[in-house]
Amino acid sequence: MPKLDETLTMFKDLTDAKGIPGNEKEARDVMEKYITPFADEVFTDNLGSLIAKKTGDENGPKIMVAGHLDEVGFMISRIDDKGFLYFQTVGGWWGQVMLAQRVTIMTSKGDVTGIIGSQPPHVLSPEARKKPVEVKDMFIDIGASSKEEAMEFGVKPGDSVVPYFEFTQLKNEKMLLAKAWDNRIGCAIAIEVLKQLKGTDHPNVVYGVGTIQEEVGLRGAKTSTHAIKPDIGFGVDVGIAGDMPGVSDKDADSKLGDGPQIILYDASMISHKGVRDFIINTADEHNIPYQYATMAGGGTDSGSIHLTANGVPSLSITVATRYIHSHAAILHRDDFENAVKLIVEAIKKLDNDKVKEIVLS
Repeated sequence: MPKLDETLTMFKDLTDAKGIPGNEKEARDVMEKYITPFADEVFTDNLGSLIAKKTGDENGPKIMVAGHLDEVGFMISRIDDKGFLYFQTVGGWWGQVMLAQRVTIMTSKGDVTGIIGSQPPHVLSPEARKKPVEVKDMFIDIGASSKEEAMEFGVKPGDSVVPYFEFTQLKNEKMLLAKAWDNRIGCAIAIEVLKQLKGTDHPNVVYGVGTIQEEVGLRGAKTSTHAIKPDIGFGVDVGIAGDMPGVSDKDADSKLGDGPQIILYDASMISHKGVRDFIINTADEHNIPYQYATMAGGGTDSGSIHLTANGVPSLSITVATRYIHSHAAILHRDDFENAVKLIVEAIKKLDNDKVKEIVLS
């Protein structure tokens, strides 16, 4: 594997970190380490979302750039007498991507490795073989011979279970394969935005945020937005890539490497027209590539941000990603760079007058 530069090292540290909804500490600690050098103040809200504040003009508007710390995973619900673990999904999973995949159980005695199993096809009827296995019929095998042994390993109900996958740069070095791109790439964007604003004048106060529990209902974005009371909000996340076999343009037409996605509409919000127009004008002015995208299902932290207090004009800016909500996903480094560039250029122009104009547009 080629030597990782500073940005790729940050990507690896963020994606290798384990953090399912309700247990984001490991990922939060990594984000805190990377964002602290570029912030004036770093704190958490009472649920555990990380908030890094950087002041340009303290009398200027407050701008929130939020990625979520959590990744989809599982939680142990019970241990049977033979030492097999049963689990609850935490976040959205499609059963067909789960079987025979390696997982890590985070126990009070340290990490325990397991694999998701089910009945082998050899013992199933021909009819049963044709049907996908239901999640309720899956279990995790940790090599324990009894419930007592599993508990000796430190496993107990409520323990977090995280997909196992190591960050990998593909042969095309711009293509990056990792678990938890959803949404450590958003956390990386928030870090990099603060980094690029260091030493520059910006007419506002910027908050780089790592929210918790996005995958189970955009929860951390609610509390962190209450804590900040921003004037403008950007949710940064992954979006759906359509550049693969079997996906038609009418379902998803975004391509890896063609620029960040401007989310016009998803199940959690209609993008704010004023913010959207402002961002598109900024992109055009600086020749930053972008793509439009809509999602009939799913949402991003912007869905919570825009409904907080008396409303926050918001927009989701996302990175097209293949195979999200599975053990590993692929995205393109250029889309990260251009998303950061777009948000940084926008922040430089977001003074009180511009925000007033956006709100009234």
